Amino acid sequence: MNRAAMSRAKAGRPRPASVKDVASRAGVSVGTVSNVLNRPDRVSEATRQRVEQAMAELGFIRNESARQLRAGKSRSLAYVMLDASNPFFTDVAMGIEDAAARASMSTFLCHSGGDAARERTQLQLLEQQRVQGILITPVDPGSAVIDEIRARGTHVVIVDRTRQGDTICSVSVDDELGGRLAVEHLIDRGHRRVAFVGGPHSIGQVRDRWAGASEAWRAAGLPEDDLVRLDTERLSVDEGRVAGQRIAGLSTRRRPTAAFCANDLLALGLLQQAVTTGRRVPDDLAIIGYDDIEFAAAAAVPLTSVRQPRQQLGETAARLILDETDNPDHQHESVVFTPELVARRSTLG
Repeated sequence: MNRAAMSRAKAGRPRPASVKDVASRAGVSVGTVSNVLNRPDRVSEATRQRVEQAMAELGFIRNESARQLRAGKSRSLAYVMLDASNPFFTDVAMGIEDAAARASMSTFLCHSGGDAARERTQLQLLEQQRVQGILITPVDPGSAVIDEIRARGTHVVIVDRTRQGDTICSVSVDDELGGRLAVEHLIDRGHRRVAFVGGPHSIGQVRDRWAGASEAWRAAGLPEDDLVRLDTERLSVDEGRVAGQRIAGLSTRRRPTAAFCANDLLALGLLQQAVTTGRRVPDDLAIIGYDDIEFAAAAAVPLTSVRQPRQQLGETAARLILDETDNPDHQHESVVFTPELVARRSTLG
């Protein structure tokens, strides 16, 4: 017994069973055990059962890391999400994990927090881990770091963002259409002074949702100044509360009768602020969110929201990256889903 093994034994940590141990217990060669693990069709049924019984008796767990190291690549995907505190991204991650599990692959989850430097570090670490592919909701879809890791052989799919050109797969939602749907709904409900709550506008989805909202407003022939843009620092519940205070502080003449929020977290914060200060929703302030996360329907006043197919986004992105890694004839795709307005009490009363 070597010094390391003696140390583990003294510490009460038995040495894990090895392939050699299994071979000895089953009375077969190491190569036969390897075939049972990797090419079971090459082994007779009786021999395979004897080896599997030995594995069970010894508590054998295959060293997948070592096998992947020898192969030069892992059976893992990774998803770098923008904001783990937002249920939208965790729902996307569930879709990715479901698709990966069906392909017998594991998934690493990372959270950039919207920080480009942190995102860069995570991408570099994942590349060092030799993951088969990286799915990412990037801070900047045009980031040179994405191009660099792709040039070195790591496959990448962009999630919930788009990128110019056809050199990379992406999965996204038509956010301009989503913005139009939200504001058209408010106009149809009779609102003629509406706030758009969202930011920062460096985020592509925020810009697109604002563009769609503005287009719907112009198409209705309404005064431009009556669509009020209230910028936020983050897409969070706290920022929604702050926006509610700003709306409440406006004069009666300038105060919007409705608000379209760039995501559901903002809308839930705005809703909370309105309800706790005695404003009636939707009589005093109608509210629309975006994403249709689970909490939207469960809010004190069920929230009207623009629904995105969250898990389907993740599953589709995983399908694209698995095809890219396995199919030599893979063609890059930019899949764009259509959003859907789900009307509830926060605008309908």
